[in-house]
Amino acid sequence: MSGFADAEAMAWVNGELIQAGLATLPLLDHGITVGDGVFEAMKVVNGQAFAVTRHLRRMERSAAGLGIAFPGPSVVRQAIDELLAANQDLLTGPVDVVRVTLTAGIGRIGSGRLPGSKPSLFALVTSHGLEPAETAVITVPFSRNENGALAGLKTTSYAANALALAQAKAAGASEALFPNTRGLLTEGTGSNVFLVLDGTLVTPPLTDGALGGVTRDLLLEWTGAAEQSVPMSALWEASELFVTSTGRGVQAVTQIDGRVAGGGQIGPQTLAAREVFEARAAESLDP
Repeated sequence: MSGFADAEAMAWVNGELIQAGLATLPLLDHGITVGDGVFEAMKVVNGQAFAVTRHLRRMERSAAGLGIAFPGPSVVRQAIDELLAANQDLLTGPVDVVRVTLTAGIGRIGSGRLPGSKPSLFALVTSHGLEPAETAVITVPFSRNENGALAGLKTTSYAANALALAQAKAAGASEALFPNTRGLLTEGTGSNVFLVLDGTLVTPPLTDGALGGVTRDLLLEWTGAAEQSVPMSALWEASELFVTSTGRGVQAVTQIDGRVAGGGQIGPQTLAAREVFEARAAESLDP
């Protein structure tokens, strides 16, 4: 890890660069009171954000899904550029991340929005550090609602994720995997899942309730993996498993709920997927 504290960095808040430790939002901002907002987290490579176009397309879709006015990709790109330029001296870690958040702005103390309230846009940087090549995960009994209003949207309503991840950490794991309402595998708290079943690399389709991760989408294009609905039981039937995300990249799963999974080691298709992703990602900052 680069070792910098978030408070030492500069933040970008509604058009102004402010020391992160001094930045504030109104107490009635709907992103705080009810999680009424969307966000994107992008990897920073040599001082520049990776796959910005894909991230902003998803952010715009998520904002539209919540009915929040999106300021436009050029505005968000400018915020990212200004923020990264202001923090160049701190962005020295193996994996740094820029997070951009858009909220519905000041609202009522409950769920009601205030007519005419201006959305709030802010961004910050943090050091993520390198993830190990393999990890352990758990499964949780509470489900993703594939038919819910937030399905497929990257919103700030992450309380269920926080609860599941806390349970994973308590069990000595780094991620938790969710079923949907029909008992099908969906995703992790902040990752997508890939499995090798009968020799074929597959990942759950978005219609089953998973969020379409940028790393997931790139791997689908670059590896020829297939989208396939799978029951939760397939986690123990797979010959290989891995999770993907901006921070994790391609990370093998070798243990689930305290039991050996995926052969207990990093398999050949996992290694191949990691190599392809790293090689292709190195060819362009905005694939």
